[in-house]
Amino acid sequence: MLGKRLRALRKARGLTQQELGELLGITASAVGMYEQGRRAPDHHTLAELCRLFQVPADYFLLEESPPEKGPTELAQMLEEFRQKLMRQEGLMFNGVPLTAEDVELVMNAVEVGAQVAVSRLASRREKNS
Repeated sequence: MLGKRLRALRKARGLTQQELGELLGITASAVGMYEQGRRAPDHHTLAELCRLFQVPADYFLLEESPPEKGPTELAQMLEEFRQKLMRQEGLMFNGVPLTAEDVELVMNAVEVGAQVAVSRLASRREKNS
């Protein structure tokens, strides 16, 4: 379980086992053994993996997948994301600290982009109907 998920997260980030090992302060061989299920990370390394990939420890430790959710409203997800960003201390973008006003500007841009995309999709659907 841990191995497959770790490998998927590592590859999704475009990291080699060597690069991940360097980030964690362990060898590439240790990363390979984690991915093969031949060895398990200690608590400190597991915490670092969770921090690095921004997943809860349950993701690595529990067999079951997260429960399936029903349809989700995009506006609701964007609002939840906005709240998460506003609670985040020390938030930066490309090394530049962001203020609450900056976060609002970013979220407004994301919402405008979403509205444009949805409008274009609706137009395409109307043309195809």
